[in-house]
Amino acid sequence: MKRIIRFALTFGFFLLISSKLVAAYLLIPMDHSQTNHLKAYGIAFWVLKQDVEISWLLNYRGGSYLIPYHESFEKECRLRNVSCQVIADAQAAAILSEIADMGVNMDEMKLQKVPRIAVYSPKNKLPWDDAVTLVLTYAEIEYDVVYDDEVLEGLLPTYDWLHLHHEDFTGQYGKFWARYRSFPWYQEDVKQQEATAARFGFKKVSQLKLAVAQKIREFVAGGGYMFAMCSATDSYDVALAAEGLDICDVMFDGDGIRPGDPERLNYDNCFAFTDFKVSVNPTEYEISDIDVTNYRSKSINERNDFFTLFEFSAKWDPVPTMLTQNHEQVIKGFMGQTTAFNKNLVKSEVIVLGENKAFGEDRYLHGTFGNGFWTFYGGHDPEDYQHLVGDPPTELDMFPNSPGYRLILNNVLFPAAKKKKQKT
Repeated sequence: MKRIIRFALTFGFFLLISSKLVAAYLLIPMDHSQTNHLKAYGIAFWVLKQDVEISWLLNYRGGSYLIPYHESFEKECRLRNVSCQVIADAQAAAILSEIADMGVNMDEMKLQKVPRIAVYSPKNKLPWDDAVTLVLTYAEIEYDVVYDDEVLEGLLPTYDWLHLHHEDFTGQYGKFWARYRSFPWYQEDVKQQEATAARFGFKKVSQLKLAVAQKIREFVAGGGYMFAMCSATDSYDVALAAEGLDICDVMFDGDGIRPGDPERLNYDNCFAFTDFKVSVNPTEYEISDIDVTNYRSKSINERNDFFTLFEFSAKWDPVPTMLTQNHEQVIKGFMGQTTAFNKNLVKSEVIVLGENKAFGEDRYLHGTFGNGFWTFYGGHDPEDYQHLVGDPPTELDMFPNSPGYRLILNNVLFPAAKKKKQKT
């Protein structure tokens, strides 16, 4: 009897050791089984920092990650409450074989480097938060904050990825003058912006912001990745279109709008939009008719506001496929100073990643410029339907599986990717 027990214990120990030996990979699923989608992206960044290559499995279980097994990787997943599965080499090979089948819409994307991330954001405190900095912090992804000084001094080429914080590149301070001109934060922002413009030799803040927008355009043309949300999307294109023109009224730049300038916009300068009209009313909380916030159907509300992600070919259109990886295809809508884009004003060459077709709204856009890429995402905070000035920041511990926030993090991962060469 003792001999049988000893044999059973020995055999069990052998099986345990053998299972460890063949446990060659760590699979991080990104479908509905994942306990914390947002922190899973942080795990991917943390692993890349260890100089370990990751396979991003496009369209496989919501865009899962396959990582060479190491005990420390599994431990880090457990610490961050990220679901993972230890699988054998044969299981990993079977998954990759399934993905490689030309009959399925899946593919393997190699993640090979840690992107250097910059967030274009003012150094002074303003009464609103930014979804990107919130989710980067929550996911434990490192980033640097840069603003006009750093951009004009030529630091952008040292980064791979740039996010444009809630910003007004037209030099009109977000058109907050009508509501908030007596507020200390508004007055301090104007003071600091004017001081920066003077320091760089510009007479107007609008000229400063145009120079910044042009530097960002150079960054993208040189191979950079630019991501913008809310008013930083349409105001960026409006500023570029208004190069050499005056579309700012006296309360913004000290003189009135030059007659005829709002009708002389150069749409060829724009990344995403064309044929739009600027708002010349200084009391209107709107920059142009690109944004649909003021024109949306009165029947749209938080209960029925959704947009749908398009499905792309993983093997032939890997970039838009990466940017739309999600465990949900239909995403809850959310508002902002720029909520969504008028479909009729989007350039024909732009890739629409997400739309509300019934109401003619594009929500999520992507395109190329030179050697680089840009993405525009409408709305302010994916988990706060109508985020107002002064509202507290969203607690992402309450939304660890947010599909809307996942779209932001897809963009952050994008610069790490290198497509696996197809076999011939």
